[in-house]
Formats: sequence, structure tokens, C-alpha cells
Amino acid sequence: MNAPHATVDLRQRALVPVLVFIGTVVAVISSLGAPLVPTIAEVDHVSLSDAQWSLTVTLLVGSIATPVMGRMGDGPHRRRVVLGALTTVLAGSVLAALPLGFGFLVTGRGMQGVGLGLVPLAIATARDALPGGRSRSAVAMLSLTTVAGVGLGYPLTGLITQTIGVHAAFWFGAVISGLALLAAALVVPQAAGRERRPLDAPGAAMLAVGLASLLLALSEGEVWGWTSARVLGLVLFALLLLAGWGFHELRTAHPLVDLRTLRNRSVLTANVAGLIAGVAMYMMMSLITRFAQTPASTGYGFGTSVLVTGLVLLPFSAASVASNKLVPLLVRRASTAAVLPIGCGISLVSMVLFLFARGSLWELFVVMGVAGLGVGCTFAVMPGLIVNAVPAHETGSAISFNQVVRTIGYTTGSVVSAVVLEAHTAPGRILPTDSGYQAAAWLGCAIWVVAGIVTIVLPGRARAGESGATAGTVDEELLMEESIADAESAEDSVTAVPGGPVR
Repeated sequence: MNAPHATVDLRQRALVPVLVFIGTVVAVISSLGAPLVPTIAEVDHVSLSDAQWSLTVTLLVGSIATPVMGRMGDGPHRRRVVLGALTTVLAGSVLAALPLGFGFLVTGRGMQGVGLGLVPLAIATARDALPGGRSRSAVAMLSLTTVAGVGLGYPLTGLITQTIGVHAAFWFGAVISGLALLAAALVVPQAAGRERRPLDAPGAAMLAVGLASLLLALSEGEVWGWTSARVLGLVLFALLLLAGWGFHELRTAHPLVDLRTLRNRSVLTANVAGLIAGVAMYMMMSLITRFAQTPASTGYGFGTSVLVTGLVLLPFSAASVASNKLVPLLVRRASTAAVLPIGCGISLVSMVLFLFARGSLWELFVVMGVAGLGVGCTFAVMPGLIVNAVPAHETGSAISFNQVVRTIGYTTGSVVSAVVLEAHTAPGRILPTDSGYQAAAWLGCAIWVVAGIVTIVLPGRARAGESGATAGTVDEELLMEESIADAESAEDSVTAVPGGPVR
């Protein structure tokens, strides 16, 4: 084999590990704000509500950047978009790491939010650059990086913060984002043969302002008051603007997001289920972290440090990655459509376990392991449903929209858990009663039941009205291809970028 062919083959073999590494880096960096909020408030001498902006601003920028990057990445400049986004994340990480004050930290965290749009582009790259079997396996794996990365980010953040300091955690983000940028520059290919399509600037502006208003209301509702004029006004404004955006997207020749794809039941299922599952997932994450850190003197909780709390989330990350191996087995024994309700059912079991078994710290580890398996099965299937149902030139945009929907679900889940716990906090007290966690867990169970029903009803109607191909069914030949692809990916991962996940 001559040198040019050897180089091309090496790059293709390295593509999946590099894309997974990029997705994991983005997820880890985006989660840096959550466990650091109390420390940031103390170090920068701001209130907890102000320090919360170190997390909120990342989600706000990410929700805006994701659909825009998805559309830009569907054209011939995907590689430039990926490298530009990683450069922005690196610059934001450095800015957040420097001891320049709270304003610069929030600005840096906002720049890091641009990275949230990279996973859809990684999925689109895998679809275009890899042969069928490997691309399907890679798409499922990449979908899990946003879930697994959170479980990795919390303990890493806790360890670095406790041993070195809060700014060191952001320097860690700068180092891994720099590695991701270098790896992407070496491996990510050009999107050859892609037609350049005009960007729907009015649609992007309407979606950006609408999502920003909605997420701002959800994030600040507890501080401003849920019935305050500011919150209600923002929600009403956001809903009206998003409705106008939807009308605009259906009428324009080059939409930012082709909402017509929602007519396909597989795409609709992935987005509706992604929203509901996102709510339930972040409810669980919020409840577990708050419960673990609650002082034992209250009669419940374990008073764990940020590091130990992060370790509680490690089983979630590990199990979600392991689910990538379980999904093909489930598909072989049942069907692709059946994996979604199975995942919701496993997740429901984890919420029931938390409801009745949280008296010991080890039980929280078990709960998070079961939750990771269920959430992993659920989210691993969603991109495949979308990819199989939309044209190749719409992949980035369609996956980006699903990512935005999930982000709204994540934010809503965090808010819902906080509202329920606040309702069970006595006047003059800081911590909620244990009954608050009971109520929140029951609500989480109900949400997972709704998610399961949705994943049964919508695909069922799809099979009744669509062909097997558009409904996203998978035959035995495809499963064999995926099994081979998984084996190849496992071999490739041995030589993955330093710091990447080990499979």
C-alpha cells in the first residue's frame, strides 16, 4: 500500500475515535459549571443565583448555536465549522480559566456553549465518511457522548477543584479542547460534493431569540418567581415567537430546520421522546446530586463532597456507554422501535429504585447504573431513527434540532426538580424535607411512563402508515454489519486520542 492510501486509511480508522473524543470533550466542558456553582460564588464573591449563570449561559448559547451550525455543517464547509467551533471553545476555556473576574468567566462559559453544536456535525460526518455498517454504529455511539460526558465531567471537576482549585478545572477544559482541535484538524474530512445552501438568517434570529427567552425564563423562574410578570411575559413572548418561527420555516425555500420532516413518524418520535426523556433524565441527575450532598444531620442524605457526588454519577456514564453494545442485541431479539420503550422502562425502574431504596450511598450507585443503561438505550436509537428518515443533506440540521429539543428537556427537568423540592421546603429553611424527594421521584416515574407510551404509540402509527424502510426497521443483514463495525471500532479505540474514552 502506498503512502497516500495508507494515510487515508489511517484517517478513516481514526475518525470514529476522534469524533467520539470531540463529543465527550464537549459534554465534559459543558457540564463544568454545574458542580462548580457554589465554589464560583465563593471565589468571585457573587450570589448563588448569579453564579448559576456560569451554567445557564452555556445552555443559552448552545441552544442558539446548535441549529445554525447544523445548517452550516450540511454544506461544503463542515470541516471549517467544526474547527471554528473548537477554536471558540478553546478560547472560551482559556478566558474562563484566567482569574479576570466573574464577567470574563461568564463570557468564557458562553463561548464554550458553541461546542454543544458539534455532536450533530460529528454524526453528519460519520454518516457521510463511513461505510453503512460503521456509520450506523458510530451514530449510536456519538449520541451517547452527551450523556456519558456528563457522568465523566462531574467527578473530574470535583477532583481537580478540590485538589488544585476552581480555575484549574477550566484549564483542564482548555487542554482537552486543544487536543480535540488538533485531532479534528488531522482527521475530520472535507464534506466533498455538498451544495452550498443559503442560511435562513431571519429564521435563525427568530429561533435564537425565542429559545433564549424560553430558557431564560426556565432558568431564572425560581429566582424571579414563577408567577412574576417577567417570567410569564418571557414565556408568552417565547411561545409566540417560536410559533411564528415554525410558520416561517414551513414557508421559506431554504429553512434553517426543515420541519416537514416531522411528518415522518420516526423523526417525530425521536424529537418528542427526546424532549420528555430529557426532562426525566435531568430530574434524576438533579435529585441524586442534591440528595447525596444533603447533610446527614437532616435525617436523610450523605453530606458528600463534590468529588464523591461526581463519583456517584460514574455508573451512569459507564452504563450508558455499555448500552451501545446492548442495543444491537435488543434489536435482534425485538426491533428498533421496541428499544425505545425498553429504554424508558429501564429508566422507570431506576426512578422506582430511588423512590424506595436510597438509605445507603451504595444504593445511589446502583440507581445511577440502572438509569445510565435505560437512558443510554433510549438515546442511542434516536439519531438512527432520524438519519434513516431524512435526506443526507438534511442530517446535520435534523440532528441539531433534536439536540435543541433535548436541551430544552434538560433545562426543564432541572427546573421541575427544583420547583418540587422548593414546594417541600419549610419557611425559613434552606433544605427540603425528604417528602420532597418522594414527590419528585413519583413525578419522574410518571414522566417516564408518558415517554414510554409516546415511544409505543407514535412508531406504531408509523408502521401502520409507512413502509418498513421509512419506519426505521432493521433487518438481519444490517445487524451483522453493525456487529462487524462494533468490532472494528473497538480495535480502533485502542489507538484513540489521549484522554478519549476507552471502550
